[in-house]
Amino acid sequence: MTETLSLQALNRATLARQMLLARQKLPVGEAVQLLFGMQAQEPKPPFLGLWTRVDGFQASDLHAALHDRSIVRATMMRATLHLMTAADYTAFRTAMQPMLHGALRVLGDRAKGLDLEKVVPAARSLLDGGPLTFNEVRAQLQERFPDVNDRALGYAVRLCVPLVMVPTQDRWSFPRTPQFTPAGTWLGEEPAADEAVDELVLRYLAAYGPASAADAQTWSGLASTGEALERLRPGLRVFTDDKGRELFDLPDAPRPGEDVPAPARFLPEFDSLVLAHADRRRVIADAHRPMLTTKNLRVRAVFLWDGFARGIWETEYKRKVAALRMRPFEPLPRAAVDELTAEGEALLRFLEPAAKETVVSVESS
Repeated sequence: MTETLSLQALNRATLARQMLLARQKLPVGEAVQLLFGMQAQEPKPPFLGLWTRVDGFQASDLHAALHDRSIVRATMMRATLHLMTAADYTAFRTAMQPMLHGALRVLGDRAKGLDLEKVVPAARSLLDGGPLTFNEVRAQLQERFPDVNDRALGYAVRLCVPLVMVPTQDRWSFPRTPQFTPAGTWLGEEPAADEAVDELVLRYLAAYGPASAADAQTWSGLASTGEALERLRPGLRVFTDDKGRELFDLPDAPRPGEDVPAPARFLPEFDSLVLAHADRRRVIADAHRPMLTTKNLRVRAVFLWDGFARGIWETEYKRKVAALRMRPFEPLPRAAVDELTAEGEALLRFLEPAAKETVVSVESS
């Protein structure tokens, strides 16, 4: 008989793999490898995501890894920017390409006249001359393809040319308008020719499992993950969730008991944990999901207490005072407020080391 895993069990299993049951003492590259990508739509959130997971993490650790090219920021899962180890990027970038080509559909009528067989080589030639911002890429391609929408040109290059973002000395390692360069030039190695979807799915399960075929597809954007799970089924553990859906997992992956304590934690905006499953109840209740995303599709920062998302948070820094405000979905017990306040004060000291005062508050829900 197939074992059924409760939401609490799924929560603890996923938190264990995401280093959210206890901070881990390990190098930043190893942490990013274990997390198998960190959503990086903006430069700052991955720094906070690593601080909340890695014991003793310093911003300089990630900054150095980006500059020594062992970690890259590039378009990957769901056609969005992620931090990946250089090894994982080269191993799995090709697996993303069918999804990335499919994402061009959002261009609609703006894709009129867009010929990838001409645009992609032209873009590669431009970028082989040195790093460029996408404003520069669009402008130069528009000169060559004047009848094609400039935004369509830029989007096609972003999705169809393997590029990485060039780090700078900015505080969070990237400026507002960054430069991009070909991945092969930056890393000295082109992405592998093999799509390696089966290995990608195994790495996903290691970082986010147990998970369903729908979960894997939601995380990656790839329709082929279900087929990969079927191929891999003989070597996997199979469970069901509380709704009878199949969940797959690595046989030896951690699945701690439901009663394992989960400490208070703050997740940054766009954190991959809240985006990695079709059924996200293992992290956030369905009733609270509408509050997770803004109208302009920003994914808000959430805080966890007893393992689950209990509200959103934001910070402000004025006159040497660093403030963190929590907006809980429902009233919090006193124990939660105390734990979150202590964790929030530590987070503020990381974010604003020059602050003379830190203030953590909870708004009425």
